[in-house]
Amino acid sequence: MAIFNGTSYRVVIIRMFIMFSLYFSEFGFLEVNSLGINYGRVGDNLLAPEKVLNLLTYLNISKTRIYDANPQVLTAFANSNIELVVTVENDLLPQLINPVQALQWVTTHIKPYFPTTRITGIAVGNEIFTLQDNTLLPYLVPAMVNIHGALLQLGLDSYIKVSTPNSLEILEESYPPSAGSFKTNIYNTVIELLKFLSNTKSPFWINAYPFFVYKGGSPNKISLDYVLFRPTIRIIDPYSKLQYDNMLYAQVDAVIYAIARMGFGAIEVQVSETGWPSKGDPDEIGATLENAAIYNGNLVRRQLENEGTPLRPNMRLEVYLFALFNEDLKPGPTSERNYGLYQPNGAMCYNVGLPALSSNTIPSTDHKPPGHASSAIKVKS
Repeated sequence: MAIFNGTSYRVVIIRMFIMFSLYFSEFGFLEVNSLGINYGRVGDNLLAPEKVLNLLTYLNISKTRIYDANPQVLTAFANSNIELVVTVENDLLPQLINPVQALQWVTTHIKPYFPTTRITGIAVGNEIFTLQDNTLLPYLVPAMVNIHGALLQLGLDSYIKVSTPNSLEILEESYPPSAGSFKTNIYNTVIELLKFLSNTKSPFWINAYPFFVYKGGSPNKISLDYVLFRPTIRIIDPYSKLQYDNMLYAQVDAVIYAIARMGFGAIEVQVSETGWPSKGDPDEIGATLENAAIYNGNLVRRQLENEGTPLRPNMRLEVYLFALFNEDLKPGPTSERNYGLYQPNGAMCYNVGLPALSSNTIPSTDHKPPGHASSAIKVKS
C-alpha cells in the first residue's frame, strides 16, 4: 500500500509518535530533553521548594533555573533528576573579580551540594549588557573567568558550565536574521565573552521574548500568528533565503549570525528565557490568557519534536520557559507578575499540554538518584 512506501511510512510513524507523546502528556508523562523552565521566587505565597520539586518531577520537566543559589532549593533538589542552573546575582560581580572571592562563592554555594544536587550551570549575572547603569559591565567577564577557575580548581569544570543570560537588546540589528549584529558600544566586552564561551565550550544564553516586539510595534505590522508559532505565514530572509514561520527562531538565528560575524560561529545559542504573559496593563497589547496558552503550548509542541532553527535545523534548540509560577512581588507592569504556567499554590493558569494540578493534588514523590553514579564525579577537597 502507498502508506508503507519510504517517505510516507516515516511521516506516519513520526506523526504517530508525536500523537502518542502528546497523549501521554495529559497524564504527566511528557518529557522533553530540550525544554527547561525558570523557577522564579519573587513572591510571598509560593510553594515550598520540596513541593516545587514534586511538581517538576510529576511533569517530567528535567531542567530548571533559579535566580540565586538558595540553599533551601539546592537542598530540596538533592537526589532528584532535575538539572539545575543557579545564578550569581548582579550585585556580587564586583566582588568576584577577586579569584579568592570567586573560590569562596563556589566553595560555599556549589561544592556542598554537588553532585547530590545536579547543578549543571552557573549564570553569572543577568542581562548585564543592557542594564541602564553600565557600571557592572567591566566586571562581567572577569567574574565569569574566576568562577570557572574556581570550578577548575575544585575539579567541577567538566560538569558545570558558566555563562550569562543576555537580553535581545544586545543586538544592533536583528532583522532579517542574517543581518544580526551586536551593538558597537559593547563590541570589546562581547569579544571577551565569546572568547570565554568558546574556550570553555559553553553556550551563549539569550532571553528572547516575541511578546515585547509585538507589544512595542504596531500589531497591524506584526502578525500575531507569526509571534504565537502559528505557521500560517512564512517570512523569507532575502539574503540567506531561509524561511521562518515564527519570530523566536528568527531571533535566535539573528544571534547566531551576530556571533558568527565576530568569528565564533561554533558557539551554541540557547534560550535562557522566553514566555508570554497571561495578563497585562491596558497598553500591553496581546497580554491575554489565550495568547499565553497558545504561545507556550505551541512552543512545548515544537520542543517535543526537538526542532532546530532554520539556520541550524539539525541542532535541537534548548529553551527555558519563563516561568513556572506567577510572582506577586515582582515590580514593573502587570505582565511581570503574570508569566507563570501555574499559580503559586500549584493550580494551573492555562493548559499547555501538561497536567492540571492544585496544591491539594501535587503528589508526594520518591526522588531517585540521577542515572549516573555520583561516585564517578571526583570533587577535590
